Amino acid sequence: MQLFDTHAHLDQPEFDDDRADVVARAREAGVANVIAVGISADTSAACIEVAAEFEGVFAAVGMQPNYLAEAQPGDWDRIVAMLGEPGVVAIGETGLDRYWLKRSENPTPFAMQQDYFDRHLRLSQDRDLPFIVHMRDCDEDILLMLREARARGPLRGVMHSFTGSRAMADECLEMGLYLSFAGMVTFKKSAELRSIAAAVPGDRILIETDSPYLTPEPVRKIQRNEPAHVRHTAACLAEVRGTTLEAFADQTTANARRLFPRIATT
Repeated sequence: MQLFDTHAHLDQPEFDDDRADVVARAREAGVANVIAVGISADTSAACIEVAAEFEGVFAAVGMQPNYLAEAQPGDWDRIVAMLGEPGVVAIGETGLDRYWLKRSENPTPFAMQQDYFDRHLRLSQDRDLPFIVHMRDCDEDILLMLREARARGPLRGVMHSFTGSRAMADECLEMGLYLSFAGMVTFKKSAELRSIAAAVPGDRILIETDSPYLTPEPVRKIQRNEPAHVRHTAACLAEVRGTTLEAFADQTTANARRLFPRIATT
């Protein structure tokens, strides 16, 4: 059995003291691959370094909407240049976020979020690399921009830590996207989200941790999430989908390797 954590922030300081142990525990839990995902130019570069250090770890490079207000001149050019680095398999995370727009002391203006989301989507289409979408409290805004991008050409990407509606799930699937589920799908209050996950076609569903965030049940009391815990999310989804953990793990791993084909040649 092999598991694939498609979204973790292994570069973050929460892992500085025991990153090697975290990766070792993931392997012991059956996690063969992890994608370390950047949220800025600096963290993207750090993810590339983590990917170079650990076998089975790969990198995604991008600028997450909540950190764009802190971006420096030249950061976007750095992201574009990083696409040629060894171990880079995706663009992101990118997307839109209205939740922190209302709560952050230094929010990214929504027009800037839209500009950079458009840049990431166009870059994905130009380079034929999959993109990773962050979404929070902005389902229709996200769908509008995905529709516009789809009008230009095919889309290849994943809705990271999906928490949208069933209608949004259906439209994203129709556009050819994958849906990835994190620890939130295991929470007691997430029955509707589990119902949506149960209906996703077998060849379009992915799993992730979003480490160090969103620790799943039954280890939710642990403050820091880590890639080994993706096994719990997989077990929850296997149950609601009426299959075995082994079969679901193998299916989601095959899906991830199909979405991120650079992994096969890295």
